[in-house]
Amino acid sequence: MRTTRRSALVATAATAVLALGACSGSDPLDGGSASSDAIVVGSQAYYSNEIIAEIYAQALEAEGFTVERNFSIGQRDAYMPALEDGEVQLFPEYTGNLLQFFDPDATATSPEDVYAALQEALPDGLTVLDQSSATDQDSYNVTESFATENDLTSIADLADLDVPLTLGGPAELEQRPYGPQGLKDVYGVDVSFVATGDTTVQDLVAGTVNVANVFSADPRIQTENLVTLEDPEGLFLASNVVPLVNADLADEIADVINPVSAALTPEGLVALNVQSTEEQRSSADIAADWLAENGLA
Repeated sequence: MRTTRRSALVATAATAVLALGACSGSDPLDGGSASSDAIVVGSQAYYSNEIIAEIYAQALEAEGFTVERNFSIGQRDAYMPALEDGEVQLFPEYTGNLLQFFDPDATATSPEDVYAALQEALPDGLTVLDQSSATDQDSYNVTESFATENDLTSIADLADLDVPLTLGGPAELEQRPYGPQGLKDVYGVDVSFVATGDTTVQDLVAGTVNVANVFSADPRIQTENLVTLEDPEGLFLASNVVPLVNADLADEIADVINPVSAALTPEGLVALNVQSTEEQRSSADIAADWLAENGLA
């Protein structure tokens, strides 16, 4: 199977191979030259994104593909030209944020609608493989004890509480469409608001606020035993992890990368991030163990 895939890649994706050949010397980490048939996997300068990129890279290598890593490229404005030019062929992305990048006027918010809109918004030459259930997006969280005491699993459950609710988050949250007014309009939930900034999680744990705006992949969700409330009405823009890929390579690598997306869960991504921030493990070691645990290596 490995020989067949590599032969097919060379024989049927000539334009992709030419683009790959243009990547010589593009990896700032190893200083070497990318081989002409290598798949270049990129990442943002962000530990969580790099872990996912490393998982993609090792999964491909396990199936016999040659891979070059071009990690820590920077933010979207920096790496998107490399993707569109074919210098990078595979990149872990986030559906909602990527949709807004290409279509600032998009109104989709649910995971399914965002994914469908994104497929339409992408420029020629780029496509996405299957999205993961794992996300890195705004979310509302409560402490485990507060969730247990009040039988909370969803944002909608907050509307039934007879205790005062105080929402904590960055100052700009007060004016965001998913802030206090959005909670009222979408879920009928009344909250007061406190700008907690960088101390949001600490304030939630201390009880200064009882609902907090925390990014869904934040490792403190695990280390501080927080509960992320479900968002069935799509108050937040869904930003599911999704592989962004050169369209010429999509069919060749889909059967390797799609199982990765299927296995990566919201809780699993948080756990991977904990290994990076708390245990100080390398992305390569984290990825290798995750692939083995999920039967993908």
